[in-house]
Amino acid sequence: MSDSSLDDTTHSGALTTSSRAIGRDLTLMDRLIVEADGIVRTLAGKGATAKRESPAKHHEEAVLSERERRHIAGLMRVNHTGEVCAQALYQGQALTAKTAGTRVEMEEAAQEEIDHLVWCEERLDELGAKPSALNPLWYGLSLAMGAAAGVISDKVSLGFVHATEERVASHLRSHLKSLPAQDRKSQLILQQMLSDEERHGENALKAGGAAFPQPVKDAMTRLSKVMTETSYYI
Repeated sequence: MSDSSLDDTTHSGALTTSSRAIGRDLTLMDRLIVEADGIVRTLAGKGATAKRESPAKHHEEAVLSERERRHIAGLMRVNHTGEVCAQALYQGQALTAKTAGTRVEMEEAAQEEIDHLVWCEERLDELGAKPSALNPLWYGLSLAMGAAAGVISDKVSLGFVHATEERVASHLRSHLKSLPAQDRKSQLILQQMLSDEERHGENALKAGGAAFPQPVKDAMTRLSKVMTETSYYI
């Protein structure tokens, strides 16, 4: 592998330095180092590169009132935090996955989540807004939850992905309804994110994920509500 190829791999995001990327199986220590690097990159907002161009790239900014701009920024801050949490979940799950197949499933989904993370960061910057100051807290909690699910079993881990993506898709649909009609840039980003998240959830079930009972899903919904309500403002 050339130096330029290695740079492309290691700078594309938290989970793209996989066993396939470097041509050998990673040891536990290798994976710990990779995940530690991913934590720094995700929380610092540096080093992550989207493989896909933002759906909003070639669209002009809409005329927005200050109130509309603040509202959109709040929604995009919530979505950015959701992508930070997604990185943490996938990192924790990949770290504790029992099989290479499940680990690859997590890594492939994580790359699209990196795209989402970058797109949300770009949109926040365009709106003159900052990511949530609470991201380190939500990241740590999500990392622990992802790792715990992986420790239990790959079936539970994949089921957790499905249940999580259901919650995320629900938030995205509500945000699309809440956006000002003229904000085409944010709409395009969230529409692509919604399509990706729904596919991630479906793929997790197809890969053998367990369907979680409704009480567990309800608890996850309550937790996500706390995250969204705080991240909107902070």
